Amino acid sequence: MSDDLDRGITVTEISPMDRPIDVALDSTAAFVGRALRGPLNTPVLIESITAFRRRFGGTWQRSSLGPAVQQFFDHGGRRLYVVRVANNARCAMICLPAIGGVLVLRALEPGSTECIRAAIDFDGIDIHEQRFNLTIQRVAPDTGLVADQEIYRQLSCHEGDSGFIGDELLSSTLIRAQMPLPAGRPAKTDENYVGHAQRGTDGLSLSDYDLVGCASRSTGIFALNEIDHFDLLYIPPPAREQDLGPAAILAAELYCRKRGAMLIMDPPRAWRSVREAIEGIRESDHASPNIFAYYPRVCTIEDKGSPPRVAGGAIAGLLCKLDRNQGPWQDLDQPGYGLRPNLVPALKLTVDDARMLVKEGINVIAGRMAGRATICGSVTLARGGQMDRKFSSLTVRRLCLQITNTIDHATRWTVFAPNSTSVAGHVNSLVHAYMSSLADAGAFTDDMFAVQCDAGLHSRSVNKDRGISVLLAFHPAGSDETVSLTLHQTVSGCHVATTAFAPAFDECA
Repeated sequence: MSDDLDRGITVTEISPMDRPIDVALDSTAAFVGRALRGPLNTPVLIESITAFRRRFGGTWQRSSLGPAVQQFFDHGGRRLYVVRVANNARCAMICLPAIGGVLVLRALEPGSTECIRAAIDFDGIDIHEQRFNLTIQRVAPDTGLVADQEIYRQLSCHEGDSGFIGDELLSSTLIRAQMPLPAGRPAKTDENYVGHAQRGTDGLSLSDYDLVGCASRSTGIFALNEIDHFDLLYIPPPAREQDLGPAAILAAELYCRKRGAMLIMDPPRAWRSVREAIEGIRESDHASPNIFAYYPRVCTIEDKGSPPRVAGGAIAGLLCKLDRNQGPWQDLDQPGYGLRPNLVPALKLTVDDARMLVKEGINVIAGRMAGRATICGSVTLARGGQMDRKFSSLTVRRLCLQITNTIDHATRWTVFAPNSTSVAGHVNSLVHAYMSSLADAGAFTDDMFAVQCDAGLHSRSVNKDRGISVLLAFHPAGSDETVSLTLHQTVSGCHVATTAFAPAFDECA
């Protein structure tokens, strides 16, 4: 049996057709970076800093992922997917003497702190049988306590036997058996467990290519293909003295655009002044309504002599907290949503400085509201006329993403429904009720919005176009303009476009 996974099939949960569309405001973030241990290229849901330390090893001087996760939970974040990536990291190896060779076991997770050990016994096995029992333990490197344990009984090194070790260990979260296998069973170990014959290594510093990964193999940011939805993506710098490269930013933005998420972009270290920040953003190729950029970096009061550090993890946490408490249509620049008191802007900005930065699409860390620095500006990096100007507003863009993502998830069942106009009527009712709930929550400037569903796509003969379209028009809170969107739900996915025309407004009940 192969231990390779078929990445060509993605399982997606589809909401039942009769379930109301909930106004779920709790957002989920995703971070990609280097860690001491943990599964590679696998999104792991983390809901506390304690869980991160237990699964990924906590803060590590050679990575900025740990501090970013700490910032996230310190600033109100609750749901975070962490994807660990590595560059030529090696797994630890255990060698067990056996009849006709050596049984070699490799740790499943690479890294210098992945400590595993093994024991062999023959309890309950006839003396003439070539079977054995295997116990594997993961030991916490800091305490020496057993963190995980797996026990396998009646194993065999002969392919084709029941209990063949090559097949049985495919279910293990700790080890794999390395080929070739010995001719006979391994020798019984002493009372003590057998440790590493070769320790694991952490590999080299990450490059942009490690962080971006490969779509066909679901590595790097594409490992997030395994989860149905996330709202915010943040890639901490590969190291404190290293910026995230332009290739990684571009790939991450394209991926966020496809997934309906926002990318948080840190200011480069070279931006030591407002002028350099403005010149730098103008010279870059970054222009997208799916990018949240900010300036300046921050310093800690306790360690003002250290180089400024990034605050992307803190901003992700604050945005998740804002969504949960008030909704994405609200600004961060208000009481209760400032940085922790020990974090201060690395550069003091004037009001004119802040205005110039915001005009360029850069949010500003400045001011002291209730003793805390705040994030003001509420803009995206949709600049230069590339996108509709209304999406330069962060609140408008994030509200639109929430609406389209929610309706997309709730209407996926329609592509499997019979060709009937009743489908459009049912979807219209569900979406109208959802928009009414948003209006009641204060997401719109007034109670006027429009919803129109069309099942016309069902009549097309090409199967990939089979689906339904939803036309929306609404006036986001705090915006001077009406937004009109069209969602095309088809077998190939949900496609969203802005429209110049919209159905007539109805007043919600």
